[in-house]
Amino acid sequence: MRAAADRFSPVVTAAGTDAGRLGEEIFAVVDALDGSAGLRRALTDPTRAAQDKAALAERALGSAVSPEVVALVAGMARDRWSADRDLADALEQVGTDTYLSAAQAGGTLLDVEDEIFRLGRTLAEQRELRVALGNADLPAENRVGLIGALLPTASPITRALVSRTVGALRRRSVTGQLAAIGELAAARRRRLVATVLAARPLTQAQRTRLGEILSRVYDQPVHLNVGVDPTVVGGLRIQVGSEVLDATILSKLEEARRRIAG
Repeated sequence: MRAAADRFSPVVTAAGTDAGRLGEEIFAVVDALDGSAGLRRALTDPTRAAQDKAALAERALGSAVSPEVVALVAGMARDRWSADRDLADALEQVGTDTYLSAAQAGGTLLDVEDEIFRLGRTLAEQRELRVALGNADLPAENRVGLIGALLPTASPITRALVSRTVGALRRRSVTGQLAAIGELAAARRRRLVATVLAARPLTQAQRTRLGEILSRVYDQPVHLNVGVDPTVVGGLRIQVGSEVLDATILSKLEEARRRIAG
């Protein structure tokens, strides 16, 4: 899932606070896969050529979702999966992370994380409510209707993710899925994102090396979003949060790090 999310990250970042729309489309694809065992098996068949599976995904989705989501699903169909349901599970996580990206862009990610945590604690303490929200025999709209009363002041993204959780009732329990959302939110909040503009495309080796240097400089994992802009002076421009680095500054930081390390 992480590799797929990383490939999709530039699209999500560019969408900003509108990333929730992409997340909604991804969830629609998950629902389609959950509802069609034949499509799941066809897209994850290990005996089928990767390109054939990608082409099938493109035909199946057509114009029902945005081209970016079609490309995401087609790319994931090329990968190998241990079980046919693993693809839908991975897409569910990417969709959730996409919603969380919208929260991050809007400055509400910490609020979402806190609201999800508090709801999880509430459900842990109230068995009847927990059972009602996880009751597949209760119509989905009834389960989702309970969310409005539970989260009257929560952020729209929290309500969307919780409504998705109790509406879909996939393989995880409601409390288990809420815990997973909280973990994804915490991971996203802790992860630094570096926006890199290069005068020419970077090789994979250059990306890996740059990621390693930035991770050492900032003492934590750094995810790279790389774009190409021939007008970039010096060949490289890097922004981490509000801090802007150029290749010269970066080389000086790396040299200083080596000297300190002895």
